[in-house]
Amino acid sequence: MSVRPWRDIERRKSRQIMVGNVPVGGDAPIAVQTMTNTSTADAKATLQQIEQAAEAGADIVRVSCPDEPSTAAMKEICKFSPVPIVADIHFHYKRGIEAAEAGAACLRINPGNIGKADRVREVISAARNNGCSMRIGVNGGSLEKHLLEKYGEPCPEAMVESALDHARILDDNDFHEYKISVKASDVFLTVAAYHALAEATDAPLHLGVTEAGGLRIGSVKSAIGLGSLLWAGIGDTIRVSLSADPVEEVKVGFDILKSLNLRHRGVNVISCPSCARQGFDVIKTVEILEQRLAHITTPMTLSVIGCVVNGPGEARETDIGFTGGGAQSGMVYLAGLPDHKMSNDKMIDHLVELVEKKAEEIEAARSLDAAE
Repeated sequence: MSVRPWRDIERRKSRQIMVGNVPVGGDAPIAVQTMTNTSTADAKATLQQIEQAAEAGADIVRVSCPDEPSTAAMKEICKFSPVPIVADIHFHYKRGIEAAEAGAACLRINPGNIGKADRVREVISAARNNGCSMRIGVNGGSLEKHLLEKYGEPCPEAMVESALDHARILDDNDFHEYKISVKASDVFLTVAAYHALAEATDAPLHLGVTEAGGLRIGSVKSAIGLGSLLWAGIGDTIRVSLSADPVEEVKVGFDILKSLNLRHRGVNVISCPSCARQGFDVIKTVEILEQRLAHITTPMTLSVIGCVVNGPGEARETDIGFTGGGAQSGMVYLAGLPDHKMSNDKMIDHLVELVEKKAEEIEAARSLDAAE
């Protein structure tokens, strides 16, 4: 039993599928995704963006395939991508077949939009023959006409019915390697739809608040929507949709997971908002530290607190800490204990050095354990 049961999240039990070499669902870590915004036909530019996202921690990257030049570029993209590629297919069944044959690990598709049953079977056959999974992607802004007429407006019931109708097509063709999403730009609609869907199926769920907005408001909306669902144990993979660089989507996705203790990557900086008690410029210090520690992928915690009111308490819970104490210096904490003093003007370089050293020690210990 956990010593801190109030931190435990009991994840919904879902079946597991594979997106390339990334497991999604079951007890697998919650995967973080993003989507490129380059022209997919420009394989070089698309691969460059995929590599940047992968360096930021993305487990899976989606690319749009609206036309033949896009799927023609997919062979090169999939071959050289460091992470599995999801091909975003909307209407033309041939694009799905071409993407699967080009090496896509997953097709984002709505079987009901593809057309006649024989066309759906062709796409399913291509996916099966090429080890390709699928995502049924329902969006509150593009629900089927008959569902809007039935329910009068986009609502959780309509979104779930759409998702299950599409899933039934795959099930009827004995294809079960799929995950489902029911996204909307409205946080309330999104959360309600996912709760209902989680009760109706054991398929793994891809979470997202779609068209969430720019970096600031989109991050807030996504943190509220995705955070509440993840806290309830719902969700197997996430994509934070922002009108921003895809790398920012990955960063925010990991920040949401780190905040809920669901996944850890890199340095989690715990810092105060600063006030008149601060012994150094906390805001500027944290800004510099986040930039200089961005290359660290090893999970660890660093507290940077401006004064002794909350500093010692926060430092007790972090791997490394610095608490301002006046007289142009502060206390450095290691493993929760006060260790030595350091002048404010040398503190940033010193903390970076300590974090890098600890990261090396952790990785060395992991390598030793793996060798044994």
